[in-house]
Amino acid sequence: MSDKPFLSDIKTLRERARKHIEKGAITEGYKADRETVIKLLNEALATELVCILRYKRHYYMASGINAPQVAAEFLQHANEEQAHADQISARIVQLGGEPNYSPEGLTSRSHAEYVEGDSLIDMIKEDLVAERIAIDSYGEMIRYIGSDDPTTRRMLEDILAMEEEHADDLADLLSQLN
Repeated sequence: MSDKPFLSDIKTLRERARKHIEKGAITEGYKADRETVIKLLNEALATELVCILRYKRHYYMASGINAPQVAAEFLQHANEEQAHADQISARIVQLGGEPNYSPEGLTSRSHAEYVEGDSLIDMIKEDLVAERIAIDSYGEMIRYIGSDDPTTRRMLEDILAMEEEHADDLADLLSQLN
């Protein structure tokens, strides 16, 4: 058995909790570079916002015999991307930052592109490309954060799992329509 204590003694925990109380959830135990994490999260937020806009356009522009099924998928994904944006924004604020919702520079902050697509197949392909970008992007963020910020890492892991599900859904749609 290890000689290393599992937790600080109660007195030390209580003393540390009273220091810098204005920092809220950010305690001395927070190990990540907070400013870098906030920057990464704002890039993730921009990516989610661009994806919401693209999915919403695709939802409204879907046409053809397969449009109802595909449009429903686009709308579901748009709503799930909105939930991701909300989670990311809340975490940015929790870390003492400000979520950047400015439309100015939105596409340059986003990792994914906003490509409209001319046909239902093109729309699905563009959404699939964006999901694949998000998968790689979130994976890199997760590896960068590591164990320095477990709360942000877990949030990003949950979002990553949903992005992987989106990519699978889109790949299935693509194979059905080709």
